[in-house]
Amino acid sequence: MRVGRIISVEEFPEARNPAWKLEIDFGPVVGVKRSSAQITHYTREELQDRLVIGVVNFPPRRIAGFASEVLVLGALDDASGVVLLQPDKDCALGDRIA
Repeated sequence: MRVGRIISVEEFPEARNPAWKLEIDFGPVVGVKRSSAQITHYTREELQDRLVIGVVNFPPRRIAGFASEVLVLGALDDASGVVLLQPDKDCALGDRIA
């Protein structure tokens, strides 16, 4: 698991369930990875430049023709859906989660 920053948020109308296409920068060691995330209760503006925690060592998964390379982590809140996990202080991109 690593810390990354969302650098791009695009609509994903091809997905069966509502989702965003994300590009996430995990720093110089891991690089930029793409993810499909079903977190549409977050606006594009809320996601852009946000720090997130992602699992970066899973094999890519094809979702409606899109290669999702990262699993973005969150907690399931029955009232509002997935709540994204993020560091409570700024840290370097690519930092490992201990």
